[in-house]
Amino acid sequence: MSLSSASPRAAWRSVWLRWQKPIKLAGTAAVLALTAYLLWRALRPYSVAELGAAVAAIPAARLMAAGGFAAASYFCLTFFDYLALRYVGAPLAYRRAALASFCSLSLGHTLGLAGVSSGAVRYRFYSRWGLSGEQVAKLIVFCGVTVALGHLALAGGALLADPSLGERALRLDATAVRAVALVCLALPVLYLVAAALVRGRLILFGRSVAMPAFRLALAQVAVAIVNFACVAACMWQALAAISDAGYPEVAGAYAAANAATMLTHAPGGLGVVETVVQRLLPQSDLIGGLLVYRLIYFLAPLAIGSVTLLVTEIMFRRRAGA
Repeated sequence: MSLSSASPRAAWRSVWLRWQKPIKLAGTAAVLALTAYLLWRALRPYSVAELGAAVAAIPAARLMAAGGFAAASYFCLTFFDYLALRYVGAPLAYRRAALASFCSLSLGHTLGLAGVSSGAVRYRFYSRWGLSGEQVAKLIVFCGVTVALGHLALAGGALLADPSLGERALRLDATAVRAVALVCLALPVLYLVAAALVRGRLILFGRSVAMPAFRLALAQVAVAIVNFACVAACMWQALAAISDAGYPEVAGAYAAANAATMLTHAPGGLGVVETVVQRLLPQSDLIGGLLVYRLIYFLAPLAIGSVTLLVTEIMFRRRAGA
């Protein structure tokens, strides 16, 4: 019995030892090919001259500020995972949460359908570190809720600060825009109230949902707000050299563009962000600044994240082989 069960195992091991190098090379090539494809697809609508002129038109101080806000956003995003790991009962070290978060989101932001694309990368990391499939699924949902809370807070704050933008975007009068803004701001507050009052599970739309502890929920809302404020600030700095729009106006335009991206599932909001922002902001030609924003917030992290993912895959495989 033991001999017959051992023989297939030995045969499979022999096959794996024979083919593991070609398989690893194929995996590496696939990652590189995916990176190249994503970069090509994102840059395809623009010529090299347009990209060069767009970057050249932005002062170095603005570029550095936009890059700083983009880095701050991705730093905030690492805490989405860090807090989610505590929510699912698997509190890993921050460095692991940060690695999984950056690798997954730097690709997911550009791929589109971030919950699916980044979720696959997250699963690859966290399953190696002992999380079950159910825990990873709950982690992804927690991160999705964090995104929604931050987006609602940014949209509500921007509409209150500049109702005229909401009038153009929503075709409503100022009173109705303020009402929409207050609803957006009320939802994160209600989430915190529920976290403070509900012990255990909450029945929502016929489903049982485990509410996080109040402190965890408070940290979740806070980091979500700071993250989206940083993303809007990145866009604002990229546009500041060619637009007179203030931060609240740019933040509102970004919130509208982000909502449109979620509805269309366009990869990285490609084409959607440019169309919505140019429609809502007063200047007619903002493509240069929007290209710079896309380069800084999407393409640079995509390149760095792809290389980081490739290196970690090689390290994981070497450890597994050892």
